[in-house]
Amino acid sequence: MKYQLFTYADATGAAGTGIAVNQRLFSLTGVAKGSPLAGRSVMQLLEHWDSSHERLWAVANELALSPRKFIAEALDPDSIVFLAPVTDPGAIYAAGANYRDHVEAMGRAFKQTLVLDPKADGIPPWHFLKAGKGTLAAHREAVRFPGHTAMLDWEAELAVVIGRRASKVSVDDALQYVAGYSCANDLSARDNLRRDKVDVSSPFRFDWLGHKCFDGSCPMGPFLTPAAFVESPEDLNIKLWLNGELKQDSNTRNHLYGVADQIAYLSHRLDLYPGDIILTGTPAGVGMESGTFLKRGDVVRVWIEGLGELETAIA
Repeated sequence: MKYQLFTYADATGAAGTGIAVNQRLFSLTGVAKGSPLAGRSVMQLLEHWDSSHERLWAVANELALSPRKFIAEALDPDSIVFLAPVTDPGAIYAAGANYRDHVEAMGRAFKQTLVLDPKADGIPPWHFLKAGKGTLAAHREAVRFPGHTAMLDWEAELAVVIGRRASKVSVDDALQYVAGYSCANDLSARDNLRRDKVDVSSPFRFDWLGHKCFDGSCPMGPFLTPAAFVESPEDLNIKLWLNGELKQDSNTRNHLYGVADQIAYLSHRLDLYPGDIILTGTPAGVGMESGTFLKRGDVVRVWIEGLGELETAIA
């Protein structure tokens, strides 16, 4: 029986772990009383993912068979306050220019000649870092419009959550280190990438921190879907709506570097740990392509097949 994990704020405001089965939400501590799962955060579950997954699967099967038995532990999906699924990630790595359709669209928009098959040319994946906890935002959370930008953009992304320490792993083995997947939105301050007052030849002209890292710049959730329930991360439909208008509509088949490629590459640079997150790139349809950007009051929804839907309001 498929299950999904989530993190929510309980009645006291403390973070609690939830489990979703058949579109019903439950307190994990409530349905797993007497089990080692009770009281565990998602991060703690990830640190021992193999054994955690076996126990969670057993709980999910019991919930599917006897949901009424656990009615007292059910959570109201309309009133629940979600937190990011992983509230304290070790690191957030993000792939740049990793969808074929996005690279083509950006090339047309800016009249650039961009490489459409860098892998064939022997070019490795390209990543940047988003700061961890400070950048996270939850499903249905309002993200404050940052004061340092007038060009706030959206980027629907498949998020990969690591479940085992990965050190110099092969592409063939890389997916064994994935605990699960989630929806994410790599919010970006486009006008912060280049510092206009710095000479164009200076190595200090580019500001990736200002471009990608600010409060709430990484909405994620609402669920963490275990990898066991995702047949392939390379064949998932992905969509984004801005105020109900479809802006991004693609499939992870358009990855230039697949999830396994990215994990293998990163793990040869440094070890990946449980709770680390990889944002795997965004498809065509971002605001930068047309010069359309977010404003206060906008609502953005990211949907990925089989994983759920993430909603973010810009305040």
